Amino acid sequence: MAERERRQTPPFGGVFAAHARIMDADDMARAVSRMAHEVIERNHGLDLVVVIGLQTGGVPLAERLADALDEIEGIRPPVGSLDVALYRDDIGLRPVIPEAATDIPVDLDNSIVVLVDDVLFTGRTIRAALDAVCDFGRPRAIQLAVMVDRGHRELPIRPDFVGKNLPTRRDEVVDVHLEGVDLGVMQK
Repeated sequence: MAERERRQTPPFGGVFAAHARIMDADDMARAVSRMAHEVIERNHGLDLVVVIGLQTGGVPLAERLADALDEIEGIRPPVGSLDVALYRDDIGLRPVIPEAATDIPVDLDNSIVVLVDDVLFTGRTIRAALDAVCDFGRPRAIQLAVMVDRGHRELPIRPDFVGKNLPTRRDEVVDVHLEGVDLGVMQK
C-alpha cells in the first residue's frame, strides 16, 4: 500500500499488521510477465502503447511492466506517472495530499494508455484517473492493469490485466510492495 493511502486509512497513522503473504516476489514477477504478454497480445505489439502508473503505488509497477515489455519485445514504451488527488470525488471527505508528481512524457492523442495501479478496490481512483488522462489528450483506448483486484466495486470499472484476484473483507488492507503482497489490517 502506498504511504499516502496508509496515512489516510483509519486509524490515521495506524500500523499495518499483515496476517498473510498472498504473493511473494517470484509470484509478482510471474504476474508482471504474464500481464506484459497480455498487453502485447491485446494491442498487437507496442507501437501505440504508453504505460502510466498511478501515484504512488502504481508507479513502481508501471516501471516493472515497461521493463517486462522491453524484455519480451525489445521495445520499452514510454512510462509516465499520474497523481489523481485533485480529480477524486471524495475531496471533502478525506485529506488531499497532492505530493506526487504527474509526469506524462508523450502526447496521449491516439495512443493506447495502460493505466497501472497496485490495488483495485472501489474503482474511485480509476474514475479519477480517467478524468485526469483526458486532460492530457484523447487516447485511442485506455486499459487498466492492476496487481490485485480485491473486489468491492462501487463503480462499473473492470481491469483488463490482473496479477491476482483476491476476495477480501472491506476492513482488510492489501499491501503491495517489492517483496510481495500482504493481506492484513490497520491497527492503532
